[in-house]
Amino acid sequence: MTLAWILFYLPIAMAAANQLVLRRNPLVPYLATAACGVCFVISLLLLGANGTTGFSWAHIGGLDIHIALKLDHLSTGMMVVVTGVGFLVHVFSLAYMKEDESVNRYFCGLGLFMFSMTGIVLSENFIMMFIFWELVGLSSYLLISHWYHKDSAADAGKKAFLCNRLGDFSFMIGVLLLWGISGSLGFEGLRTWANDGGVAAAPATLLGVAILCIFGGAVGKSAQLPLHVWLPDAMEGPTPASALIHAATMVAAGVYMLFRLQLSIGAEAFAGFAGTTIAWIGGLTALLAALMATQQNDIKRILAYSTLSQLGYMIMAVGLLAGEAGMFHLYTHAWFKALLFLGAGAIIYACHHQQDIWKMGGLLKKMPITTATFAAGTAALIAVPYVTSGFWSKEEILAAAYHGDKFLFSIATGVAFLTAFYMTRAFVVTFLGKPRSDDASHAHEVGPIMWVPLTILALLAILSGYHFASDLLNATRPEHIANTTVLIASIGTLILGFGTGFTLYRGRDKDPLSIPLFRERFYFDGIYDNFIVRYFQDAFAAIIHFLDELLINGLLVGGLSRGAVSLGNVFRKLQSGQLQGYTYAFGLGVILVVYFTVFL
Repeated sequence: MTLAWILFYLPIAMAAANQLVLRRNPLVPYLATAACGVCFVISLLLLGANGTTGFSWAHIGGLDIHIALKLDHLSTGMMVVVTGVGFLVHVFSLAYMKEDESVNRYFCGLGLFMFSMTGIVLSENFIMMFIFWELVGLSSYLLISHWYHKDSAADAGKKAFLCNRLGDFSFMIGVLLLWGISGSLGFEGLRTWANDGGVAAAPATLLGVAILCIFGGAVGKSAQLPLHVWLPDAMEGPTPASALIHAATMVAAGVYMLFRLQLSIGAEAFAGFAGTTIAWIGGLTALLAALMATQQNDIKRILAYSTLSQLGYMIMAVGLLAGEAGMFHLYTHAWFKALLFLGAGAIIYACHHQQDIWKMGGLLKKMPITTATFAAGTAALIAVPYVTSGFWSKEEILAAAYHGDKFLFSIATGVAFLTAFYMTRAFVVTFLGKPRSDDASHAHEVGPIMWVPLTILALLAILSGYHFASDLLNATRPEHIANTTVLIASIGTLILGFGTGFTLYRGRDKDPLSIPLFRERFYFDGIYDNFIVRYFQDAFAAIIHFLDELLINGLLVGGLSRGAVSLGNVFRKLQSGQLQGYTYAFGLGVILVVYFTVFL
């Protein structure tokens, strides 16, 4: 258990040392990377560990709050993903962020992010998880707005922070409701309560509301409808940080938390309106995000909407009472999505920070290693059958949808087609054809500090779905049940999506499709900015400002202060130093004394 505490404290200890002691030292990036590498090694050593270690933090009435680490099959497997992707992101960042003037602050932010996610994964109870849940929100704000001198980056950081606050408030309410129902906030305590018949005895409606409120936290962190709008804007941060956020940390936290809850209280607690709501929000998020991705031109935004869509898959699986399928897809998705984002970072770096795919092209010959690794990530994302990890995990989600809700299965099948279509579009436009700009013409292969992490992730994108790899890394994997209909749908949508995308975009210099609804992201951002913010937030702020100025400042604070000043002015005139004034005051005092003595 000592190793678990080292794993827990090392990221924050190194981040604090780098920020407070070694703030301007050029060794900070290397020390941070070494610390993350040590965490990865410890995570490998902890595979198979089982147990809980911790201490009592606070005792209030009947509530005993613990800071405790829980090691089991789920947490140790998830830690390998978090630290593995985190270490490769650190290594990649050594080259990508080399010229950044605030590189030490960036690596400090990465360390805080790793500490926050480690706390979520290893938490033994909901109170501790909520503390680190908030720290993840802070970490994301710091990394997304790393280049805060840019208005777009500063606004994106605030947007992410505020959207997550809404989800976190719902999460807190849900946790308190669950505590009121079960009397416990620890995951083992909840499991005991459920095994003793607590779920069956609890009011079904109240329990469903508690689960949905807790799910609200996942809506914020994992960017589900309607709080999805922050995630694409998070692309304003450095690309390696985007890889960390999208692959193994922040957005994965919501899925992980829901599955941990499902393991604790049992999948049957999700049956009914709570599970149905979760499944449909996940399915609709997957569909709408995939449609948005088909009309994006920024390579990072394409991948961002892809992440939204794949997260919708995972959330849908949890709602369909197939959380194992969702967690397995989270595990495989982490490797190939980190690969795609870091591959996009290599492309952006080589193309002088150009992000528009229509100003790229011809990179196949100029960047062969990046092309090959990006192709492996694309193949995993579109689920090339029997070859890539994405096929094995996506197949389980499609099977869960097929057995759970045929309409959701049709939506999931449509998302599979759209995924193959927009990723083929992105690959063909970016790598094939001829260069469409000077940036693309002068591109060249990145150095080994960048392409070595890409190569490692490419291997994992292919192999991590096989039993020998997933068993070795403690991945949560459901028992596979072959289904011919699901297999035909999976292969058919792949062929149709790839064929349509390749035929439509091969040799094109501009997009032959123009669908404003998809390009403008279903106008969600416009609705929020022009109606929610302007007519609710701004109007409410104006009312508060009016009341503040009129009542508080004008009448209460200002009125009392002006009254005190006026009264003071009256007495000040009596203290003028002139004899006639004092005589007048003395005479008035005598008259008042006589009056009150004789007549009252």
